[in-house]
Amino acid sequence: MALKVAIVGRPNVGKSTLFNRLVGQKLALVDDTPGVTRDRREGEAALGDLRFRAIDTAGLDEADEGSLGQRMQEQTARALADADVALFVVDARDGLTPLDRHFADVLRRGTAPVLLVANKSEGRAGDSGALEAFALGLGEPIAISAEHGDGMAELYAALAPYADQAAAGESKAITAERPLQLAVIGRPNVGKSTLVNRLIGEERLLTGPEAGITRDAIAIQWNFQGRAVRLIDTAGLRRRPKIEEKLEKLSVADALRAIRFAEVVVLVIDATQMLEKQDLSIAHMVEEEGRALVLAVNKWDMVEDKSAALRKLKDRIEISLPQLQGVRFVLLSALTGTGMAKLMPAVMSTHAAWNRRIATPRLNRWLAAVQQRHPPPLVKGRRLKLRYMTQANIRPPTFALFAATPAALPDSYRRYLVNLMREDFDLPGVPIRMMLRKGENPYARDR
Repeated sequence: MALKVAIVGRPNVGKSTLFNRLVGQKLALVDDTPGVTRDRREGEAALGDLRFRAIDTAGLDEADEGSLGQRMQEQTARALADADVALFVVDARDGLTPLDRHFADVLRRGTAPVLLVANKSEGRAGDSGALEAFALGLGEPIAISAEHGDGMAELYAALAPYADQAAAGESKAITAERPLQLAVIGRPNVGKSTLVNRLIGEERLLTGPEAGITRDAIAIQWNFQGRAVRLIDTAGLRRRPKIEEKLEKLSVADALRAIRFAEVVVLVIDATQMLEKQDLSIAHMVEEEGRALVLAVNKWDMVEDKSAALRKLKDRIEISLPQLQGVRFVLLSALTGTGMAKLMPAVMSTHAAWNRRIATPRLNRWLAAVQQRHPPPLVKGRRLKLRYMTQANIRPPTFALFAATPAALPDSYRRYLVNLMREDFDLPGVPIRMMLRKGENPYARDR
């Protein structure tokens, strides 16, 4: 995957539509509203037998010093600096604009080769705009329709030489290890993007005091102590009644999709507003999806009475998250870096617990000892007998418990077993599924 291709252009010319076309799925949010894309997003793209890494960027636009728009442009500039070739997209239906001409001059002064792409060229309405694009002095425009897939053969022919050059210079090691899928979620403005930037050691994501800067779920390929990690920053999750605009609904759906495909989820909470109702709702959502959870208690440097805040945090976890007893939390400041060194070890430890498999003989010795120490309740005057137990799955740990009358086992005793398993088998903070089954001990038939 040597070749990197940055897709640039002014707002609303179809960059994200082209990105989605190249990666073969709707990864980037698409809407008629200009400026939907803010952070740069990367994905594995394909055109025929050509494989490369596509980078979707924010629309090139003029912006005031220190504004969100300027920070978006800085992200685009970083994408261009990292790319082997740039696709400069213009709108063939709108024709050339002063912004197109301005940014064509900027791109000509850069180091990355530029391919001019005239999007929305389908039909007669796009013919004149495609011809007009010659005036930019960036060579012959490639007429395409990202929405309908027209012109992809021509785009392939233009990109192929750059892929050959990149492949010739590629000398990186290939690892078969599957990257750990790590999603960073939380309410708006709790510091998710700042935390991700601090983790990877660069200003990869837009940050600022404005709430809701992140819209897409942005995936970043990263490496932690030799382990491949796919790090996903997500849009802030607000309470459902407050989610009104179409664009925010798309962002929230993107964040929820990131949770479903994650292995470990880092829930970032604001230490000055410790575990609010929405934080707990998000944590419950993660547990229901069966993902492993780590709490990142951000802005810890702003807490004055740290002892009282820590007691409040532990009480809230014990009372409001009983199904995730022992969940790991890290007190940190993403802005200053304090405590950040503890976050990834907590993630890796939680991931190991989420993948833990326990041998069947060990489980059944444990089950016999538990019943001797704390027997199940009486059912119709007779002691309920739990016959056999085995682990049916991992990710999350899932167990099948066999009994003659499984429906008679009270929920309280099942919860007792689950909580005891966390302690005895070192499974803190991960969802544990326990399925009750009717049947005999299969080992008994072999005796």
